[in-house]
Amino acid sequence: MSSDIRLLSKEKLIDWLESVNEPKFRANQVFEWIWQKHAKTFQEMTSLPTSLREKLAENFIFQPMEIDLIQKSSDGTIKSRLRLHDGHLIETVLIPVPEENRFTACVSSQVGCSLACKFCATGMMGRIRNLDFPEIIDQVIHVNRQALEYFDHPLTNIVYMGMGEPMLNYSNTLKSVEIITSPKGLGMSPSRITISTAGIAKMIKRLADDGVKANLALSLHAANDAKRNEIMPINDQNGIRVLMEALKYFYQKTKNRITFEYLALRGFNDQNEDAIELAGLTHDFPVRVNIIEYNTVEGIDFQKSNADQLNKFVHTLVKNKVNVTVRRSRGKDIDAACGQLANK
Repeated sequence: MSSDIRLLSKEKLIDWLESVNEPKFRANQVFEWIWQKHAKTFQEMTSLPTSLREKLAENFIFQPMEIDLIQKSSDGTIKSRLRLHDGHLIETVLIPVPEENRFTACVSSQVGCSLACKFCATGMMGRIRNLDFPEIIDQVIHVNRQALEYFDHPLTNIVYMGMGEPMLNYSNTLKSVEIITSPKGLGMSPSRITISTAGIAKMIKRLADDGVKANLALSLHAANDAKRNEIMPINDQNGIRVLMEALKYFYQKTKNRITFEYLALRGFNDQNEDAIELAGLTHDFPVRVNIIEYNTVEGIDFQKSNADQLNKFVHTLVKNKVNVTVRRSRGKDIDAACGQLANK
C-alpha cells in the first residue's frame, strides 16, 4: 500500500526523487505545495512536470481528514468532528474572542486518551491511537479556514488541549509544532502555541532539552498529592514535588511561559486552604494560573464551584501575589468546552 506523502522527511523524498531520475530540488517544491499551499492532490502541484505528478500519484497518497459534523455555539465557538482515513473520529475547536482579537484552535493529539482523569469525557473513551503529525496540522489548517470564513481573521493561537495527552504522542506533537512554526510551513510564532500536559515529568524535561519554543501548560487541578491522586491517576507516578522540579528545569532551560490549569470543582478543590496550597506552588518560577469553570459531563458527579466561593478562592490567590485569570467556559452548549470532547 502507498504511504502518505506528508509522512516523508525531505531527505527520504530526495532519495526517492533521485531513484526515479528526478532532480532533488523538486523536493522543495513538493514540500511547498504540501505545507504552504495545502495541496491535497498531486494534480494541484501545477509547477511540477506532469510526468513527475504522475510518478508521485503512482507511489504516494494523501490521507486528508473529512468533516463529519460542525456544531456552532451561541457564544461563537465552533466544534468540528473530523473523520480520519481509518474511520476514527476526533474533535477540534475554534474559540473566537473577537473583542480581544484572539482566535484560538484547540487541537487533539490522540484519538481518545489513556489517562482516565475523573472529570474528563475524553478519558472515558480510552486511547485508541496517536495522531500522525499531518493529522494534527490538518486540524490547524481547517480551523484557520473557519476563522477566516466566519470572522475574517486568521488564527492567532494554538493550544494542544483537545483530545489526548500530547506528551504521550511526543514525536508527532513536536513535528507538528516544527512545521506550524517553520517559515516554510504555516509560519506561526511559537509564542502563540501552548502544549498542555496532565503532568509527565520526564517528558517535560525532555521538552526543555529539545529546546522547544512553545509555551507549556500543566493541568494541575489539585495542589496536593492526596487530592490529585483522587482525580488524576497519572499523579501516582508523577507527584507534585516531581512535577514542580520538572517545571523549574523547563523554565530555567527555556524561559518559556508556564501556566497552571485549575478546574474549580465544588467542595473538592475550591476552598481557602486549596488556594493557599496552590499559591505555594507558584513561587519557584513565573507562572500564570488559569482557573477554569467546570463543565458538566454526563456520568460524572463533579459540579462547578459557585460564584461566591470562586470569588473567595481567586481573592486568596491575588492576596498571595498569584497571577490569576478566571477562564469562563465557551462552547458548553455544544459539548466543546474543556473536558467535554468525546465525539458527541
